[in-house]
Amino acid sequence: MKHKIVLLVVSLFFFCALSKAQELYVGANYHPHDDKNVEKIKSDISLMKAAGFKVVRLGHLAWDSYEPSDGVFDFEWFDGVMDMMDEAGIKVILDIAIRPAPIWLHHKYPSIDVVDASGNVMYPNHRYMEDAGDPMFQKYALRFTDAVTKRYGKHPALLAFGIDNESGDGPISYSETVRQRYIAWLKNKYSTVESLNKAWAGQRWSRIINDFQEVGFPVSGSINGAPERRLDFRRFISDEINGLLLKVMEVANVNAPKALLNTNAWYYSPSKYFDYSTIAYSGKMTREGCGFYPGPSLTTNWGIMNALFGMSRIQFESTNPFWCSEFTTMTAVPNSIRKSAYATLMYGGQMICGWTWQSMHGGEEQYLEGMLDWDGVPNRKYDEYKKIATEFKKIEKFFPYKPQAEVGMAFSFPSQIASSVFPEQHDSQLQACFNLFYYRNMDARVVEMGKSALDYKLLFIPGVAVMDKAIAEKIRNYVKKGGTVVMTTNSAIVEENGQVFSTTRPGLLSDVFGIRVGSYEETNVLNEISRKSYTDKRLELTYKNRTIQAESARFDVIELKGAEVLGTIVSLDKDYPIITSNRYGKGRAIYVGLPAGGVLDPLVDDLINDLSIKKGPEVPEGVMARFIDNKHILYLNISGEPKQIQLNGKSRSILFDKNYSDSFLLQPYEPEFVELK
Repeated sequence: MKHKIVLLVVSLFFFCALSKAQELYVGANYHPHDDKNVEKIKSDISLMKAAGFKVVRLGHLAWDSYEPSDGVFDFEWFDGVMDMMDEAGIKVILDIAIRPAPIWLHHKYPSIDVVDASGNVMYPNHRYMEDAGDPMFQKYALRFTDAVTKRYGKHPALLAFGIDNESGDGPISYSETVRQRYIAWLKNKYSTVESLNKAWAGQRWSRIINDFQEVGFPVSGSINGAPERRLDFRRFISDEINGLLLKVMEVANVNAPKALLNTNAWYYSPSKYFDYSTIAYSGKMTREGCGFYPGPSLTTNWGIMNALFGMSRIQFESTNPFWCSEFTTMTAVPNSIRKSAYATLMYGGQMICGWTWQSMHGGEEQYLEGMLDWDGVPNRKYDEYKKIATEFKKIEKFFPYKPQAEVGMAFSFPSQIASSVFPEQHDSQLQACFNLFYYRNMDARVVEMGKSALDYKLLFIPGVAVMDKAIAEKIRNYVKKGGTVVMTTNSAIVEENGQVFSTTRPGLLSDVFGIRVGSYEETNVLNEISRKSYTDKRLELTYKNRTIQAESARFDVIELKGAEVLGTIVSLDKDYPIITSNRYGKGRAIYVGLPAGGVLDPLVDDLINDLSIKKGPEVPEGVMARFIDNKHILYLNISGEPKQIQLNGKSRSILFDKNYSDSFLLQPYEPEFVELK
C-alpha cells in the first residue's frame, strides 16, 4: 500500500509538471508604481481576473520605486501587490529593473553617464542612458538584483524573474572610462600592438598605433572610422552587455534556483543590437522572450512576418517555450491582436503579455494606448485579450508547439555589423530566407554557426560576410558529411578582423563551392546595354528552363572552377552564371550571386523535394498552418477572403466545438484548431 501511495504522489507530480508545461498564458504589463493606490490595484486585479489573465509582468523600468535612495529599499508597498496577485491566482514575471539607472546613481557616479561621439556628456533625460559596462553601475545593479531576488525568490506568485528590459537599447557611450575598458579588452585579445596593427590595417592612411593608450574610438562625431575598428568596438560593447546579463542571471539563480528566467530582448535595430546568441546558447535563460509589435493593421501581414522573424532571432535553437513578454495593444484594428496571438503559437509561443494594461498618463509613451483608457475604463482591446484568454484555455493542453526544423539559417553578429555599409545587409538577407519558409508554413531555425551542431538537412548562409577559419571548417565538414548549403552574395568576403580576403572568394571555401567570385557588376550601369531594354535594378534569370524576374543593385561575377550552372542572368549584354552547384564529399554547395529573396523560390522548392524535407500542411494561399502533432492542426486565415480547407475524412474543432467532414470554410482572419479522426 505504501508503494502505491508513493507511486501515486510521483505520478501526480509529473502530471502537474506536464500540465504546467502544456499551458498558455495571457496577461498584461502592469505598472503599480505609477499609482500605489491599493483600491485602484485591487480594481485592476479584479478586471484582470475577469478577463481570464494568468500572468502579469511587473517591475520593469522602476528601480527607484524600490530603492528611492542609495541603499534605502522600500519593498513593503510591493509586497502587498505580490500578495494580491497570489490571492487572485495571477502569476508574476518580476523584472529585475537594472535599467534605467536611478538619477541618484548618476549623481553619485558620473562615470555611468553616456558621452556622445562628439564628447558631450548627456543628461539622462530618457530611458537607457547609462553606461551598462561601467563597474560602479554593475556593482549597484547587482546589489539591487540581490535584494529583489532574495525578497521575492520564494514568493508563491512568482513565475519568473525578467532579466533586464530591452538589453542593447540606448545610446553607446564614448566616455574615457569606456575607452580604458576598451583598451583592456583589446590587450586581452591582441596582446601586442603589432598584432593590433595587423588586424586593423594600421599601415593604411598613416594610422599605425605605437601604444595601446593611443587607441581611440572608431567614430568621431558623425564620422565613422575604418570597418575593422568599428567591428572590434561593437564586439567589445556586446561582450559587456552579455557579461552583465550573465552576472544578473547568476545572482538570480543563487537566490532563487527554482525560478524561471525570462528576457525581453531587443532586436529591432542593427545599430544597437548585441550578440544575444551568447545568452541563447548558454542554456541559462529558461524562457527567451521579446516584444511583439506587428503594427496596427488587420489586412496586411508584413508586420506579423517581421515580428515572427524577431522571435526567431531571439529563440535561435532553444526548445524552451517562447514568451512574448510585450505584446501589442496600441491602436490595433479590431481582431488584429487575436490574429497575431495565434500566429505566435506556430513559432513556439506560450505567452502574450499585453503592453500595456492602462494607457499611460505621463512619460515618453503617454499616448500609447492600453487595454484600459486613461480613466481606467476597459476598452475593446481589453475585450479582445479576454477573448484570446478564453480561446487559449480551450486548446492549451496541446501547446506550446515545439518547432521541428530541418532547415537552418545562419545569423552572424559580426556580419551584421560588417555588412551595415553594404547594399544588402546581412539582416535583410536573413529575413528574406525566413520569409521563404514563413510562406511555406514550414519550420526553420536561426542558428549561430559557431555554436550550432548544424544538425539540419539544409543550411542557408545569407550574406554572412565575416568568415573565420573555425566556421569555414565547420561548413566544409557539414557539406563533406552530406549536408546541403546555400550561400548568397556578400558571404565570406572578409576575415574575422573585417579585412577582405586576399584569397579567392568565397574566402576559405572557394573549393567547396567550386567557383571563384572575382568582382561584382552594378546592374543599373549594365542595363544601359541590356538585351531586354531593362532599366534600374531589373534582371531576368533562367533557372532550369524557368524564367525569374529579379531586382538587385549588383551581382557577383562568378567563374566556374568545377561547379555546374543552375541559373543564368540572360537580360544583360551577355549571359552571366549566377546560381551554381558543386558536389563536395557527400553533400552539395550552392552559390547564389544575388541577395537572398524571391530568386530562391524555385531552388528552395527543388531542395525541399530533393532532400525529403517535411512540408507544412496543404493550405490555400493566405493561410498559416502547422501540424501541432500527428492528430492536430492549427490554422489561421490571414487574408480577407474565406478559405476552403481540405481534409480527408472527419475532424473536430476543439476551438469552436464543431464537427467537419472532408473540408471546412475558414473565415477571414479567423483561427481554427482541429483534431483529425
